[in-house]
Amino acid sequence: MGALPVFRWRLAPDGLATRRQLRALGLRPGGQDVAAQLERPRRRRGPLVAYLYRVDLAVPVRPMTPARRAALAAANRARRLCPVCRRDAGYVIPTSLGACVPCADADPHGSDGSTR
Repeated sequence: MGALPVFRWRLAPDGLATRRQLRALGLRPGGQDVAAQLERPRRRRGPLVAYLYRVDLAVPVRPMTPARRAALAAANRARRLCPVCRRDAGYVIPTSLGACVPCADADPHGSDGSTR
């Protein structure tokens, strides 16, 4: 396969779309290869790159089945469970904290701040 065609930002021809644009149309790439590349220049870094897929080869998104919905709910529930206090935090636990906010903010050295 040769080099991909490269288009500047907002200048891609009709019939090509990013994954996000395909999803908005209820489609997915469906295993097709990347058809082109979109580049958005930036000042002090390399360009932002987005891959484009052919809309005519895209296939419909698979429907959400009850089993997939249950698996997604279980995964989201696990992301809300604090590993320290084992309670549902009601929000997704930040990976930077590794625990719910009250557990992460708990003072490990006591209330007076001493380390002894």
